[in-house]
Amino acid sequence: MKTLSIDVRRAEPQDARAISMAHRESWEQAYAGIIPHKPLIQMLERRGEGWWRKAASGPATLLVLDVAGTIAGYATIGLNRSRALPFDGEIYEIYLRPEYQGIGLGRRLFGESRRLLKSLGCEGLVVWCLEDSEHAIRFFRRHDGADTVEGMEDFGGTNLKKIGFVWQ
Repeated sequence: MKTLSIDVRRAEPQDARAISMAHRESWEQAYAGIIPHKPLIQMLERRGEGWWRKAASGPATLLVLDVAGTIAGYATIGLNRSRALPFDGEIYEIYLRPEYQGIGLGRRLFGESRRLLKSLGCEGLVVWCLEDSEHAIRFFRRHDGADTVEGMEDFGGTNLKKIGFVWQ
């Protein structure tokens, strides 16, 4: 019998290449047909290996989901950027590579992100997702998020509605 190790840990600079690949694969799957092609490609190109190396050392916390030495996904968390909302924490991003979706790993990464924010003293949190991202909406509703906030996001001149899910 072989034991499979699954760990959520803080990203390290040497994870940058793998995070970059996880980012590209997950965003291509999540946003193709939602975000216009050109702005989506530009966003992906801006976030190459060097960008992620800096992010691993930056002010936001970058977590990775490590499955037997493979970076299966990542989350970035920190203080809520929308001061109009009465929540301290925010999960800025949470993504899994397509082949790791649907088997409970997203729940694990999400749970660890929430626990870390709480341990840092954050009361409540918000997560934003695009209204047309049905997969993300189902995920956050399944995890008891209340979709009580709305906003708009500009992608190369195309405004898309976003929904804020909150947890007390």
